Amino acid sequence: MGVKLIRHFFILLLLLGISACSDPLDAKIENQIQFSQMQIQKLAERLDSGQVRNANLLKQYAAHIKSQKPNMQTIADEMARDATSRGPLYTSLLDRFESAAQQPQLFQSKQERLTELENIYQAASAELFNDALSDPLNVLADLSEGELPRVNAVSRAASIQANQAEDFGAGSQLVGNPAYGQWSTGSNGMSFWEWYGMYSLFSNLGGYNRVYYGDWAGRRDYSYYHDYGRYRYSSPNQLRKQYSVEEKAKKTFTGKKFTSAYAKNRTGATRVSSASRTAQTATKRFQSNYQKKSSSAFGSTTKKSSSFGSSSFRSSSNSFSRGGFGGK
Repeated sequence: MGVKLIRHFFILLLLLGISACSDPLDAKIENQIQFSQMQIQKLAERLDSGQVRNANLLKQYAAHIKSQKPNMQTIADEMARDATSRGPLYTSLLDRFESAAQQPQLFQSKQERLTELENIYQAASAELFNDALSDPLNVLADLSEGELPRVNAVSRAASIQANQAEDFGAGSQLVGNPAYGQWSTGSNGMSFWEWYGMYSLFSNLGGYNRVYYGDWAGRRDYSYYHDYGRYRYSSPNQLRKQYSVEEKAKKTFTGKKFTSAYAKNRTGATRVSSASRTAQTATKRFQSNYQKKSSSAFGSTTKKSSSFGSSSFRSSSNSFSRGGFGGK
């Protein structure tokens, strides 16, 4: 009897081990890694072969700025990089993919990691990426002082008026977008926008030398990233940092009333793809889910459960059509 009991015990352990290793999420993650990698590679090929409309326009706008305003040549060249696979918008997607594919420890749960891979797949679609390029395009349009029309958006003056926004100067559409900079803390304890690399030239083109989060949050204007693309073009960790910055800003804000940067969507888009409208809906669902939870859900990188893995987040992610890839 003792031998039989020991044998049954080891068989039970073996079965438990097999069960533990057959988590269906693991298979979905491995499949999504392959789909996302193919999507990112395909986007690079389309960018570099001139098959993305707004990427081509971005090159044309940059050439115009360089011709008409030689003093802006450096920033025009920098903006034109987004029309290629070497630009910050594309390379940020690539960095996120490499992290999701190779560093599972960075995610609070397997579901969060899977959702990130799905978001990267969707963000790397030519349709959605084309829309995302409207922000750098419209930065160049604004620098032309009306010589170049904005793309998929109303004029700068009309947008500021409609949103009762403040003009934070050149490049303001990119403020808050983690592909171009980050929120840093000054000696006064307040968060301000710090550009990456050559994008710091925006600070020398008039407007605000330093944009503080508390001022920007309540008076920001329309941008594609913030009003349509944030859910797809931010990693979970980047979103957590954004909410952390906002919570901190509430405590240090010296104005009459602090208004969240995402309390409402700004108007200003004249045309976006159906993919972007789906992404905007997903963002609203995600924000609503976040607001129902305490901010502590985003404060720890070691917490195993997360609102990123909630049913609300998953359903909004899956509502985007992925052409049959990675379906559940």
